[in-house]
Amino acid sequence: MRLAELSKRSGVPTTTIKYYLREGLLPPGRRVTATQAEYGEEHLRRLRFVRALIQIGKVPVTTAREVLTAVEDESLDQHMRLGAATFALPHGPEPDEDDPATETARREVDSLMTALGWHYGSEEHGPSPAYRMLVTAVAALTRLGYPSSARHLTPYARLAAQQAVHDLDMVETYDTPLEQAAAAVALTVLYEPVLLSLRRLAEVGESQRRFGAG
Repeated sequence: MRLAELSKRSGVPTTTIKYYLREGLLPPGRRVTATQAEYGEEHLRRLRFVRALIQIGKVPVTTAREVLTAVEDESLDQHMRLGAATFALPHGPEPDEDDPATETARREVDSLMTALGWHYGSEEHGPSPAYRMLVTAVAALTRLGYPSSARHLTPYARLAAQQAVHDLDMVETYDTPLEQAAAAVALTVLYEPVLLSLRRLAEVGESQRRFGAG
């Protein structure tokens, strides 16, 4: 396919595709004339992944290039590839190590992770961004006196585990490792506001059931 068709099928403007080509995020097409190149399905799959990272995930170009390298590294298993993609997404504020509530929060989060058997980092890279974001959030609960112990967090974690099964079931419907990584990024970002909205709507319904006049 030519550049115009690649743009139409991917939904990415031709000017943006040319920028990705210059930055090395997309490999050159097969040259057919001095001014035109031919692109294949692999270009389309890679372009969709780049779009998921940069346009949806708001990942910087330099980081996107590093993620692409990891996702296309056949020596890594798919768990590591998906981790490279989702860990690159922007996360919340880092824990404030000067705040006494942070240490309390970290103990509760560690207790929760151990009880669930969840892995949350590696010796090479340290705790994952999601773990650090959770510590920050639990520290805020602790500081303001709201329930934040491992016991209080466990029901939410159990629901999250069920959601993770559904998320990865959807990811597995895509054919290639690159398409799966793109789906993991896009679904993580795009479904977060859906989940927040559903929770708030459910709370309205439960409040009506418990406290409504009729």
